[in-house]
Amino acid sequence: MPSINRPLMGIGFAFATTIVGATASAASKHVASMVPVTSIVLIQFIIGLAVLAPWALRQSKAELASDYWGRHIIRSLAGFLGFYCFYLALDHVPLVDASLLRHSAPLFVAPLAWLWLRAKIPASRWLPIVLGFVGIAIILRPSSSPSIWHLIGLGSGLTLALSMLSTRLLSATDSGNKILFYYHLISLLLSLPIALWFWQPIPLQAWPYLIYNSLSIFAAMWLYTKAYSYAKASVISPIGYFSVVNAGILGWLIWGHIPDQTALFGIAVVILAGLITVYLTARDERRNA
Repeated sequence: MPSINRPLMGIGFAFATTIVGATASAASKHVASMVPVTSIVLIQFIIGLAVLAPWALRQSKAELASDYWGRHIIRSLAGFLGFYCFYLALDHVPLVDASLLRHSAPLFVAPLAWLWLRAKIPASRWLPIVLGFVGIAIILRPSSSPSIWHLIGLGSGLTLALSMLSTRLLSATDSGNKILFYYHLISLLLSLPIALWFWQPIPLQAWPYLIYNSLSIFAAMWLYTKAYSYAKASVISPIGYFSVVNAGILGWLIWGHIPDQTALFGIAVVILAGLITVYLTARDERRNA
């Protein structure tokens, strides 16, 4: 299914992704104290692949074929490493911090697009990206020394940016279900030996959170893939900042992490970055019409 240039549709799917993804992050943080990260990742990909299995069984070999295996591998490896980094960070830093670092991805999108694709990003798109970085910097207090876990969390942002770009490329040639199927299959093959090596018994009370985490992440990935089939990464990526806001609210409600005035100001800057993206997109659509 080729990609369609309908940016406002892409932004709508991106907003839905931030809501679903924030609840998945909260479930992951809770269960990370009971289950090794290696098991969380494995179960996530097993359940996701099981959800996709009925669709895959209905496809012929020709329908499942792809001419872009390199892009599928890059997308899968980036997503696989990104979740490992994110879950490791979640177990050691507040939910809002881990989400902020993961959604620093827009800061990496433009440099990666230039390095990999030699793409040119419109000048107007830099404003929300830079503004989002300012909001993240305010919330994270750059004057303090980040821990190794904060750096690992930043690694999840870098790999997410690579996943964004490869998803956009694949959406021009392959359907969303095909992208998700090969992502889960390749990532499952990558995670299986690591999870078996570090395997530990899983407590019964952890299973509801593991199942919810896996299903909600699958739903978020579907929404995320749909978003990138409608709009470019430079349009969609700043919307990810709203996941930070959602994570901050959940962190307050569940763990009592109450942002101070500085953090609230940073959150307001992040929201402003997303609103500017929506405004610029609507303006460009009117001009094109």
